[in-house]
Amino acid sequence: MSTVKLQREAMYSIIRSPIITEKATALSEKGQFVFKVAIDATKPEIKAAVEGLFGVKVTGVNTLVQKGKTKRFRGRPGRRADMKKAFVTLADGQNIDFTTGLA
Repeated sequence: MSTVKLQREAMYSIIRSPIITEKATALSEKGQFVFKVAIDATKPEIKAAVEGLFGVKVTGVNTLVQKGKTKRFRGRPGRRADMKKAFVTLADGQNIDFTTGLA
């Protein structure tokens, strides 16, 4: 299996933001972290980006595409954009601290 090499700018375009919710916080105690990622990002790209940005060892990546909701704005129907989430599992003893800056 080949490893993906990414520039720092590409890493930032793949990993959009961490998702910090109650469920994501509960998962972080088990070594899993949740990120909002680019809709066209692949699992090897996500793994390379997380390892490069945070300096950790990733053992697995699971993704899902959350379909956008249909909402109304001023009486007119509209639709929110689709969003891709990545559930990243880290090796034992690894951790990501979102309260500090990037490595």
